[in-house]
Amino acid sequence: MTKSHHTASDAGAVTDAGAATGAVTGAATDTDTVPATDTVAVPVILAYPTLMSLAALNYDSQGLVAVIAQDAETGEVRMMAYADRIAIERTLSTGLAHFYSRSRQQLWKKGESSGNTLGVRSVWVDCDGDTLIYMVDPAGPSCHTGAQTCFFRRLDAEGNLVEAGGDGAAPTLLRLERTLQERKASDGGKSYTKSLLDAGPATIDAKIREEAAELGQALIGESDDRVASEAGDVIYHLLVGLVLRQVPLRDLFSELSKRFGQSGHDEKASR
Repeated sequence: MTKSHHTASDAGAVTDAGAATGAVTGAATDTDTVPATDTVAVPVILAYPTLMSLAALNYDSQGLVAVIAQDAETGEVRMMAYADRIAIERTLSTGLAHFYSRSRQQLWKKGESSGNTLGVRSVWVDCDGDTLIYMVDPAGPSCHTGAQTCFFRRLDAEGNLVEAGGDGAAPTLLRLERTLQERKASDGGKSYTKSLLDAGPATIDAKIREEAAELGQALIGESDDRVASEAGDVIYHLLVGLVLRQVPLRDLFSELSKRFGQSGHDEKASR
């Protein structure tokens, strides 16, 4: 597969001795240069177990490291590009993803022209120091084609390039959500999911309660395999309920993210 300057792959963590602040918003494509100043908002979390400077990164002969942009909520890989030291510094200082365009030989901010920026929560460096992950909040499509992710094609067993359509290289729960969305247009006589959606919230409520009770019994006295199976049933029916109510999985992940660093007792008391 041919990669442009903003396609994606995978790897690890970056940090600098100078802590930075930045905005947290979205994703996009653009070919613009970077303005002299950007809006500064919430701090970017610098994630690395020991203090290291940007000079310690393992830059290639062109002074670049690979950067993967990964959705901080869903885990989906959105794109891959390259960054030099200045791009990394600008990312840390603004909280918006900046890269270096090898084709144009210049710094660029993701979404400069389209508005589909990538807000960066944290930056991670891999074990070799030559690849970074930007954990991002995308504000729109991340691929120049208009696709959510640059990874919407795959190689089959024979090595042929296959267009995957809307089914990109997504983690399991995202794939399940997309499958359930597709079932909304299917025949209720052939699709169990469609039959639940047609039956409405009372039926889905009853199934969630039934499956939760079975999970509880498995937790008490059944095998680990049974616990995993019953938990899968609960999660499936829960997602059917979210699809019925048109509540995106991202909203669920966002709610869970808010609870990191918060006491469970405090969270319940705040409701």
